[in-house]
Amino acid sequence: QVRLVESGGGLVQAGGSLRLSCAASGHMFIKTHMGWFRQAPGKGREFVAGIRWSGGITDYADSVKGRFAISRDDASNTVYLQMNDLKPEDTATYYCAGGGSIPYSPMRLQGSYDSWGQGTQVTVSS
Repeated sequence: QVRLVESGGGLVQAGGSLRLSCAASGHMFIKTHMGWFRQAPGKGREFVAGIRWSGGITDYADSVKGRFAISRDDASNTVYLQMNDLKPEDTATYYCAGGGSIPYSPMRLQGSYDSWGQGTQVTVSS
């Protein structure tokens, strides 16, 4: 079983920054890839960013490219999402996702992930 615990959400003004953290644990945690998704009220869950444990290859949604940065700490099994220049349209619940046992699965697809965190709320005021 894999446990993902997110932290770092909150309320921030437009143009501000937040850093989300996701700590992974559990004997079934496999280091293939990790991702961040978000879901705004009344909308579907969408891909934000992903990172592969091996090599640190990253991918970003066009809407956050240049503003968000995903990184990982191998020693603590923690993935971070640094969010800069936040906009009101970034308001959503952000979910951390853990990849399954198949390496090199497309990081933008929800089906490439086997485990999910409980979500952390990010609210950006104008």
